[in-house]
Amino acid sequence: MQRSRLAAVGIAAATVLGAAATLAATADARPVTAAALGNNWYASAPYLMPQSNNPPDPVTVMNATGQKAFQLAFILAPDGGGCAPTWDGKSAVSSDTAVAGVVNRIRGNGGDVSVSVGGYGGTKLGQTCGTVDATAAAYQQVVTKYGLKAIDFDLEEPEYENTAAVANELGAAKKLQADNPGLFVSVTMPGTAAGTGWFGTQLLDQAKSIGFTPNNFSIMPFDGGFNGSSAQVSALEAFHGLLESHLGWDSTTAYSHEGFSGMNGHSDNGEVFTLDDFQTVYDYATGHHLGRFTYWSVNRDRACTTTSDNAVCSNVPQHDWDFTKFTTRFAGATPPQSEPTTPSTNPPGACTAPEWQRTSVYVGGNSVSHNGHKYTAKWWTQGEEPGTGGSDSVWTDIQAGCAALSLSRRPAGGIGVVRHPPVNVV
Repeated sequence: MQRSRLAAVGIAAATVLGAAATLAATADARPVTAAALGNNWYASAPYLMPQSNNPPDPVTVMNATGQKAFQLAFILAPDGGGCAPTWDGKSAVSSDTAVAGVVNRIRGNGGDVSVSVGGYGGTKLGQTCGTVDATAAAYQQVVTKYGLKAIDFDLEEPEYENTAAVANELGAAKKLQADNPGLFVSVTMPGTAAGTGWFGTQLLDQAKSIGFTPNNFSIMPFDGGFNGSSAQVSALEAFHGLLESHLGWDSTTAYSHEGFSGMNGHSDNGEVFTLDDFQTVYDYATGHHLGRFTYWSVNRDRACTTTSDNAVCSNVPQHDWDFTKFTTRFAGATPPQSEPTTPSTNPPGACTAPEWQRTSVYVGGNSVSHNGHKYTAKWWTQGEEPGTGGSDSVWTDIQAGCAALSLSRRPAGGIGVVRHPPVNVV
């Protein structure tokens, strides 16, 4: 079953090189250290290829959606062999400046990154490094180079079917977890109608046998004959049962360590996942308190206008970055596993609130004043004017005759309560 996730370095090469050079040139090549975000942001980080598939400017995406974290992909073994980490098998991490520049742009805008190792195709470090310790040492170079607070082990073909390679990867993940306290670790694997296949259950058994518990195990329910969101939700529910039976977890623990990693728009195998499909899976994920909600990829979170290249646009009706808005909302809806900075709120009954700002990001529970009324946001929003939109408005009018506070007091993009709102396509 193909799960290429359109990761070939050669795709859209002409635009890729120009975009990567532009991003790298705008920031210091040395990675800067950033304070860790709450784990809910790493759990919502969508995948972004920083050197391939016409990468967008992450700051543009952040400012348009409120998303704070991205999953940069992929770390592989060198194409020529060896046990040294590279980007896409070609660019050595040890001498990298291009991706470091992207990392600095994201961190300079108040965000952070996770890095994904593996993916579909290519040669994985678990295959070439030979031992757990050697594999862990290679990945530690990546953690140290970029000052990572999160890492994703994307275990797919052909490594997925190699028992020794998977043992190296999971053993390395456990060692990184121990050697880097607080490191957020996700494990991503193919999804099937049964949750995951035989090799996926073997992976779960291996993790249990070595006493390794990541922050989540995520499945990718696409490229496997999935017909929209109903099939995806069914697979997630089946995978929940596998987490219970193979790891011995109760239902609540299994859900909290389960993740969804979807694909927006047309998949590699012709499946179609629309904004409505993402809404359905999002409702399931938040309703069952899943531990992760992400997708492949931000490079594709654009309407197809001048091209139908499925590597760089979704081939479904959308505005740019509509799918990323789901991950932002998930970050606000998911109970964090570490303490984030929460936005200030007004005391109950207080009439005063900051004046609404069109460019500010608000999350569920934030209050604003506008045109003499006080409003409270139901969910994540940006640019939606309070008092408009009728019954479908994101804003609840809770008090009339209110005065605004100083315009300099702006809400922070943090944790809010989201109650399955409709997608706001603007």
